[in-house]
Amino acid sequence: MAIEHDYFGLLESGPDGSIFWSENVELGDQTVTIDLTAPDQDDVSEAALDVAASLIASIEAIDFNARNSMVTELNDRTSEVTEYILQQQAELGDELDELLVDISGDVQIDVIRSLQLMSMTILADEHGGSDPFAVLEYALDPDSTDDVLLVNLGSDGSMLSVTSAD
Repeated sequence: MAIEHDYFGLLESGPDGSIFWSENVELGDQTVTIDLTAPDQDDVSEAALDVAASLIASIEAIDFNARNSMVTELNDRTSEVTEYILQQQAELGDELDELLVDISGDVQIDVIRSLQLMSMTILADEHGGSDPFAVLEYALDPDSTDDVLLVNLGSDGSMLSVTSAD
């Protein structure tokens, strides 16, 4: 079976009924991998695909809002964002400055500004639920795939949580 959508085209399901779509989009001077997935195409609605297309079209604004949400998490010393920054400082030491795109003197803000959005995974079957609908993956060093921050978004584009992948 297959689902047809104006943005995604024909989404064919695999032998197990799952669907997968992937594309690279440009965000500034970087390339972001966008994946849309669902374990069962029967759980994917037209509305979910419309929301997914909307998220992709507004990836720049979503990235901006996600980074602002990370900044607000800096007030909590036990937040995943704060822990991630402290971990990067400890692991990289003086080499951290080489990864920063702008050095303002506020290391925490500089790290958040310097994070690269590596990918957005859209879990199309989670539309309208309490679990994340989309997950943004950020890395300070794109070659270090273990040290990433994951920003979990709801179907409405709001940030649900930030977690680290380590």
